Amino acid sequence: MTDTPAIAPLNTLVDALYTIVERQQERVMLYEQDGAWRSISSSDLYRRVAGVANALRARGITHGDRVAILSENRPEWTIADLAVLMIGAVSVPIYATLTAEQCAFHVSHSGAKTVFVSNAIQRRKIEDIAAVAPVERVIMMEDPAPARSELGFAVESMRQMMDSGPTERDHELDALAHSIRPDDLATLIYTSGTTGTPKGAMLTHGNLTSNIQFSTRELNFVDGDISVSFLPLSHITARHVDFAQLYGGVTLAYCPVIEDLPRVMKQIRPTIFIAVPRVYEKIYNGVQRQIGQGAKRKFYRWALRVGERNESTILALKRPRSLSWKLAHKLVFSKVMEAMGGRVRIFISGGAPLGHELAEWYAKIGIVIHEGYGLTETSPVISINTPAAHKLGSVGRPLANVEVRIADDGELLVRGPSVFSGYWNMPQETANAFENGWFKTGDIAHFDADGFLSITDRKKDLIKTSGGKFIAPQPIENSLKANPLISEAAVIGERRRFPAVVIAPSFATLEQWATENGVLYSSREQLVQHPRVQNLYSGIIENVNSNLAKFEKMKKVLLLPEELTIENGMLTPTLKLRRRNVEARYRSQIEELYSESTLPAESSAAS
Repeated sequence: MTDTPAIAPLNTLVDALYTIVERQQERVMLYEQDGAWRSISSSDLYRRVAGVANALRARGITHGDRVAILSENRPEWTIADLAVLMIGAVSVPIYATLTAEQCAFHVSHSGAKTVFVSNAIQRRKIEDIAAVAPVERVIMMEDPAPARSELGFAVESMRQMMDSGPTERDHELDALAHSIRPDDLATLIYTSGTTGTPKGAMLTHGNLTSNIQFSTRELNFVDGDISVSFLPLSHITARHVDFAQLYGGVTLAYCPVIEDLPRVMKQIRPTIFIAVPRVYEKIYNGVQRQIGQGAKRKFYRWALRVGERNESTILALKRPRSLSWKLAHKLVFSKVMEAMGGRVRIFISGGAPLGHELAEWYAKIGIVIHEGYGLTETSPVISINTPAAHKLGSVGRPLANVEVRIADDGELLVRGPSVFSGYWNMPQETANAFENGWFKTGDIAHFDADGFLSITDRKKDLIKTSGGKFIAPQPIENSLKANPLISEAAVIGERRRFPAVVIAPSFATLEQWATENGVLYSSREQLVQHPRVQNLYSGIIENVNSNLAKFEKMKKVLLLPEELTIENGMLTPTLKLRRRNVEARYRSQIEELYSESTLPAESSAAS
């Protein structure tokens, strides 16, 4: 591989498109069709984007108009996005997993009259909300069914728009695209809504491009790099890294269905892997399930001890040379890499805290994950670990073009060119988000002596017990989730005498354990109530408690007979825990949990 050719300055997101066009890549994007992987070249991409852009202009869509995109990841998502941006309009991404009612809020609040949808399933959501949303036109990425006149909106084919694109450069369209300014609004990205009503963060071209240039400058993309696009493009993290990679010459392979990711990784063999912590957790849990018991587990534990002895070398991005490391890598660690295609050289995590235990496990097996941190409102990256500057357990050093400081109460404040201007049509929420020109992140943070940033917790998630003690739940939850028997964990205890925890087991792992240990059950309800299972999880809690302050120790555990999912409202589309929803859904069980407690007086006083 050779270094990627020099790329032009990036002032607007449209500049990224023209950089790709001028680079004349044979494989800008890859997508799967009829069981085979097909490619889109630079010239193909321009023709398709220009075709859609001209079609939008012909239908009266112009500068500042909002256009929604409701789709899974696929090339058409990015093509629609670029076409909207090319004519100065504003993209409004909507999570493909949202219900029709949730989509109605995004479409109505943004005022989007045109919606790109991927397929008939997504189109039906727009049909269901036609009476309450301002939709005039639906553009389908897959072949549309005939429009029903009673719906009140047109249904058109994106394929026809793409096919109508010019075979040569469209100078009139190019001139319009180059007239876009950095301070023009590029997108409204609605926060995932862990609490309250989603808010549409207004991000300009300049916000996003300033972040792209500074967040990826030390990641060293090279010619031939390839990455799988599977994180929802409706989320700022995925949108940011995909734009950054396309701009940097990386080929994107689209994976619309996350369940297909293991297969796609083996087929595509990416060199860059960018994921949220939940994906890294699933890989870790999969390894734990395959280990089993007996000699195989003993050998695995030996390999981890070898990895631990070589951890400093690995974190310095050097390959250990000892014979024991080579053996452990060949027989154990390389299997994890092979499951991800065997070629990944850059691992990145963002979107939520990775957790120190999980990051350390990956380091022991030879994988250094560069964890970053940011928010939708900051376009998103505030800080990131890089190959040049990495510290395990931190989220890296702040980008060179942002200023950060810690408020008196521990909250991280930030300002700079990547910070948004406010929330769409929400002046009071916008005013509340700033303090003397500094954006209030809502995260509690601290710096170490070397300038590396660590995030302790969300300010709003801090738990205050009845004894006046503050508990940061996320680090505790991350420690719990490092155990393969735990899928999700929610520490509770606000205004209570002591903290407790609600746990959703990883049922694949738990059921395997039950089989191996002769635990009989007929349902998940019966399984989680089994005394041996209760004792198993009590042991996990006690192990985590051993590293906590006395007032932080969890005294009770509620085991749930179900997963926490997006579908049941317990997780956001970005797989973050909806803490309030969890406490509301299981309120009666939580009340019973606390009413049954018979704690010694000293435990109560310590809380």
